[in-house]
Amino acid sequence: MVRLSTSRLNMEDGRIDNSAFKHYSETMVGGSSGTNTGSAYTINLSNGNTFNLILDQSCTFTFSNPPASGTEGSFTLILKRGALASVTWPVTVKWPGGLAPSLTPITGQYDIFTFFTPDAGATWFGSSSQPRGLSGKLFSWGSGANGSLGLNSTANRSSPSQIGTSTDWASIASGAGQSLAIKMDGTLWSWGLGTSGQLGDGTATTKSSPVQVGRDNDWCDISAGFYHCLALKTNGTLWGWGAGTSGVIGDSTTINKSSPTQIGTLNNWSKIAASRTVNFAIKTDGTLWAWGAGAFGLLGDNTTVNKSSPVQIGALTTWSKIQGGPSSAIFGIQTNGTLWAWGLGSYGRLGLGDTANRSSPSQVGALTTWADASNGGRHTLATQTNGTLWAWGFGTSGQLGNNTAVTTSSPVQVGALTTWSKVGGGSIVLDGFSLASKTDGTLWAWGINTNGQLGQNNTTTVSSPVQIGNLTTWRGLDVGFDQVGGLTT
Repeated sequence: MVRLSTSRLNMEDGRIDNSAFKHYSETMVGGSSGTNTGSAYTINLSNGNTFNLILDQSCTFTFSNPPASGTEGSFTLILKRGALASVTWPVTVKWPGGLAPSLTPITGQYDIFTFFTPDAGATWFGSSSQPRGLSGKLFSWGSGANGSLGLNSTANRSSPSQIGTSTDWASIASGAGQSLAIKMDGTLWSWGLGTSGQLGDGTATTKSSPVQVGRDNDWCDISAGFYHCLALKTNGTLWGWGAGTSGVIGDSTTINKSSPTQIGTLNNWSKIAASRTVNFAIKTDGTLWAWGAGAFGLLGDNTTVNKSSPVQIGALTTWSKIQGGPSSAIFGIQTNGTLWAWGLGSYGRLGLGDTANRSSPSQVGALTTWADASNGGRHTLATQTNGTLWAWGFGTSGQLGNNTAVTTSSPVQVGALTTWSKVGGGSIVLDGFSLASKTDGTLWAWGINTNGQLGQNNTTTVSSPVQIGNLTTWRGLDVGFDQVGGLTT
């Protein structure tokens, strides 16, 4: 067993003093202070086997100079949370179950990663001290129709209301009247509209409080679409259920499914996104796949034809993020930080400077610093790695957050702050609202407020960000069509 004393671990200065890892070399990445100031980092293994970094913004890692051909090797990476940021790993890294682990959401806390290669860097096997994230309380607000808030009623709520008393929730996904959540024990729960089987509990019955989906305890990621849902297990398998219209379940049929149905037999799925009538998934090799409705070019496969099983979008192996949501506009981010859009282009929601549809991914501008994106009813939100917030598309209800009601077809910056972290867009009868969290754990909202979805304890529409309450512990956010779900630590 290795022991680290507090006198030896000095992450504030970005170094390990008199490292207790006797068989490791002492080194660091991120400059003299050990704090990252850019969005791309190369870990040069010729410098040693222990690396540490204070993570102050999202970044992409590259591993260089691996062991010589025919040999094995390993190294340790210690990340200290400086800000709410994300990490993109090399596509050669394989994680248990095929899923990259969550980073700790708490400023000042650590994640410790170990990487091992048996084949001179052709493949890396990663493990983490923080495989699932921290547990927390679950909140909801907005439209309560069909019990979508999980509060055992159908009443709207105009401020965050806790769902039950449990404090062991790990993630949440909100759709068009239905919601999903995973607990820390890996069990899956659902509530809200169930008429198409989208709750996955074997019925077509609506529920106003959480019910467990089956008895499996190996769920790790979820996403909710219009009347369907998508999920991943820790073994890398992909599952869908709910309305089968246009083949959106992905099981080669158009039949509704009221319980989770495996999509194919592969176990190398990594990330998922459910959209209005289409689904997307990224494999561990960085390829992007789609299925469901082909209208407007939504599938991104250069056709407008429905597909009832996954089809690959192009041939690239560099996709790192994919975003669905209430709109028929789709966004993906590649490992080089570029942002790509396709699907319905009306109101300029694709951010491409026009209102034309696209049936294959088209790059949004030329920047390589995009970190996150989310679409609302007819508008889009995105953040860059420098913490700035951007919006475009339909703006008549102030959903772009720039204190106007102007529609725009290209990204415009929302204010001048550099502390934005995660974004989410929603839709009320095709109008829109927006939410975003900051690196200090606060939550903000703007746009149309018909059902109280801005969390302000009123129904007043606003055109610039306003804070929701005074909590600084928001760590999870998912915006449905007209309801919102959030997690606090």
